[in-house]
Amino acid sequence: MQYSPQGYSQLPSGVKNLLIINVLFYLATVVVHNSLGYDLDEYLALYSVQSSHFGVWQYLTYQFMHGSFAHIFLNMFSLWMFGTVLENYWGTKRFLLYYLICGAGAGLTHTLVNGIGIQIAQNAVNLYAQDPNPDNFIQLCQHSFRGLYNPQVLSEVVSQWKGGIDYSQRSIAMVQSLVDAKAAVPTVGASGAVYALLLAFGMMFPNNKIYLYFLVPIKAKWFVIGYGLIELYNGIAGTSDGIAHFAHLGGMLFGIVLILYWRKKSFNRWN
Repeated sequence: MQYSPQGYSQLPSGVKNLLIINVLFYLATVVVHNSLGYDLDEYLALYSVQSSHFGVWQYLTYQFMHGSFAHIFLNMFSLWMFGTVLENYWGTKRFLLYYLICGAGAGLTHTLVNGIGIQIAQNAVNLYAQDPNPDNFIQLCQHSFRGLYNPQVLSEVVSQWKGGIDYSQRSIAMVQSLVDAKAAVPTVGASGAVYALLLAFGMMFPNNKIYLYFLVPIKAKWFVIGYGLIELYNGIAGTSDGIAHFAHLGGMLFGIVLILYWRKKSFNRWN
């Protein structure tokens, strides 16, 4: 891709409008919840295809939803920091196209990986239902539902079960409810698109310095590779931190594909 700058702006229009839209969505979510008791996440967040709340429009809208002030602040700070440079480099139209496509791609990746995980958990529950017993119950919860079940409740149920109370059918219902809980968890945030911006910055300006924790200078290419490996590890390890790690990786993957496609076509700056 060729670089033909036409002036530099600290807050170009694409980044500015994305910041405004994200803030408006966040404020609307807070106001509607506090005044009407309605959760906009039920309609605008991204749900698994197994959920009754799922809608295709969510691949766009989930990118503008955030769960907390810290969540939106960190994403918007990253959007400003990396997006400003990239929009000035690419132009507004290409920047927005890249941002939205990668954000949707991040959601698609999360949907695929999360859907596979839910189906695996459902298969494990179906298998458990053929031979429900305390030991299998413990193993199933610890293996398939880490972070979703209450360890104290599990311990009490197993203790009473081994004490003579038959919890066979109840245990099946309990683990099935955990599958349903997996499918009901919404995904929100611009992180997938932001990780794509980070990836693009590393590819466009590989030797530029990024200050880790605002103190330690590191070249952008190594910063991106490091973050990508961390996300891959956390995604495979299945951490229960509530972060959609494969959405981040999906954003980066779509970013790589899009940038390589543009490079192959040798597109000029798109205004």
